[in-house]
Amino acid sequence: MGAAESVPETSIHEFTVKDCNGKEVNLETYKGKVLLVVNVASKCGFTETNYTQLTELYQKYRDKDFEILAFPCNQFLRQEPGTPEQIKDFACTRFKAEYPVFQKVRVNGPDAAPVYKFLKASKPGLFGSRIKWNFTKFLVDKNGKVIDRYATSTAPMSIEKDIQKALEE
Repeated sequence: MGAAESVPETSIHEFTVKDCNGKEVNLETYKGKVLLVVNVASKCGFTETNYTQLTELYQKYRDKDFEILAFPCNQFLRQEPGTPEQIKDFACTRFKAEYPVFQKVRVNGPDAAPVYKFLKASKPGLFGSRIKWNFTKFLVDKNGKVIDRYATSTAPMSIEKDIQKALEE
């Protein structure tokens, strides 16, 4: 059980990440929006349910200041082996994902993406800050603060009430 990492950033909006085409994206772009940040994988047993329900949530709330940020990760049994193009094609073609899919990242360890170090430090899990599996979800408020963290087994649609509440604030 690793201790939560200390990070100087206080908001997700302070980070820059790369989209699936390698272009830098300043997350300040999402200021004023409620975010659901998810580490995704295309070859996981949770893929079908999560991608289907993430797309459903996005269709329902995208016009209400809600955004999903998908970060592919190959750290869990190498269940996201594809290239950025393959990953984007999988998400967008098979699951009609219209939300941003970023470049593959590491979510654990010393070389974890800085944005994930921030998310984990903001909301450690039940047994420490380490992400246990694919499709761990972080709900972030309009000011870039982490509201909650949800385990892999939490279906995206079961978070809907929390999303609605965050959108009302």
